[in-house]
Amino acid sequence: MSGRISRIATISVHTSPLDQPGTGDAGGMNVYIVEVAKRLAARGIEVDVFTRATSRALPPVAELAPGVLVRNVVAGPFEELDKGELPRQLCGFTSAVLRAEASHEPGHYDLLHTHYWLSGQAGWAAKARWGVPLVHSMHTMAKVKNAALAEGDKPEPAERVLGEEQVVESADRLVANTAEEARDLIGLYGADPSRVATVSPGVDLGVFRPAAEPGAVRARLGLPPDATVLLFVGRIQPLKAPDVLLRAVARMLADDPALRSRLVVAVVGGPSGSGRCRPRELQNLAAHLGIDDVVRFEPPCPQAELADWYRAADITVVPSHNESFGLVAVESQACGTPVVAASVGGLRTAVRDGDSGVLVRGHDPAAYAAVLRGLHDDPARRVRLARGAVRHARDFGWDATVDRLLQVYTGAVVGRVAAPSPTPIPAEATA
Repeated sequence: MSGRISRIATISVHTSPLDQPGTGDAGGMNVYIVEVAKRLAARGIEVDVFTRATSRALPPVAELAPGVLVRNVVAGPFEELDKGELPRQLCGFTSAVLRAEASHEPGHYDLLHTHYWLSGQAGWAAKARWGVPLVHSMHTMAKVKNAALAEGDKPEPAERVLGEEQVVESADRLVANTAEEARDLIGLYGADPSRVATVSPGVDLGVFRPAAEPGAVRARLGLPPDATVLLFVGRIQPLKAPDVLLRAVARMLADDPALRSRLVVAVVGGPSGSGRCRPRELQNLAAHLGIDDVVRFEPPCPQAELADWYRAADITVVPSHNESFGLVAVESQACGTPVVAASVGGLRTAVRDGDSGVLVRGHDPAAYAAVLRGLHDDPARRVRLARGAVRHARDFGWDATVDRLLQVYTGAVVGRVAAPSPTPIPAEATA
C-alpha cells in the first residue's frame, strides 16, 4: 500500500508560527513548525497550520510561504488568555478545525502532526473523524518539568498530565527530539517503543553561520570590539533560569572587579510563562546584584539579527532547568560561539561537552562563574570550542530533520492503512 503524502494538517493551539520567537509562548516550537512546513512545501507537500487566533485583526487564512497556510481559528477571547485557561477552549477550537476539513472532499488531509499536548487533544478527535494517522510531538512534558521545577515556578497541573497520557495512547507515532526524550516517553508515560521515533530538530545553517568580519558585527550591535560578551537568548521565565547567569556574573565581578570594565552581558528575549506576572524582575535582580551597568536587555528579534548576537558573543549561556532539545544552543554553535549549558534533557544532545561547549551539573551560580571565568582566562580553549561548535552544529540541518520526519509520516500512513479502522467519534462529542 502506498504511503504517499500530499497534504498535512499541523495543529499548534497555543502559539502561532506567525509569532516572534522569544516572548510570550513563542519559542523553539514555533521555529520548528515554520522550518519544517516550509521544507515540506518545497518538496511538494502542502501544509495547513491550525492555530488559535489571538487578535481580531488576523485574517482567517494567511500564507506563511508558498504551499503553507496558517489558519487562525477563533476559539475564546482573542487576547489576554493565559495558557492555563486554554483547555476550556479546546472544544470550540476542535469543532472549528473539523468544520474546516468538512468543507473539502473526504481525504483532504493525509496525516495530522500535532505539537504540544493541547494540540494533541484536538488531533485526537480529528484523527478519528478523518480516519488519518496522528503524529505527535510533545516538545515538553509535564512529568519531566515537574521533576525539575525552578524556584518560584508553578507545577504543571494534573489535567495536563492526564491529557499527555491520552495523547500518548492515541497517537500513531510519537516524535521525540532526543533519545532521552524517547526514554521519558516510554518510561514515564508507557509509550509503545515501536511507535516512538527520535528526530532531532534542526538549524538553518544558511542563516546561522560564523561571521566573516566579527568586528563589523559588534559595530552593528553597538558592542565594544574588545569586550567579553556573555549572551542569554530565550524567554524570560524561571524555567530558562536567566537569573543563574546574572548571579554568576555578580560572583565573577566580586572575585575580579577589573572584569567590570570589559564585560557585557546581553539578554535577548521577552517575558514568558510566570515571568509575565513580573516583567521587570530580571532587570530588578540585575540592579539588586549591582551589575545593571554591565547587563544589556534586548527584545526578541528576527533570525538574521539574532545570528548577529550569537556571532558577537564570546560564550552563550543556557542554564535552563529543563529543555527538550535546546535550539538556542545549536544556533549559537552554528555561528561559531561555544555554549555553557545546564546538563539537563536535550542540552546533553545539543552540546557536545568538552568539544563544542561545557555542560554544568546543577544550577549553582558559583559553578557557572567558575566555568565562565576559566573560559575567559583561556582564549586558546575558547578557540578550540568554537571550532568544535561549528562541526557539531553541522549535524543538525533542517533538511535532515525533514528527511527523517517523512520516514515517520510514511510509516504512520502505511501502518494506519494496514490497521483496523477505529470507531468514529460521534458528532455530538465534538460539536
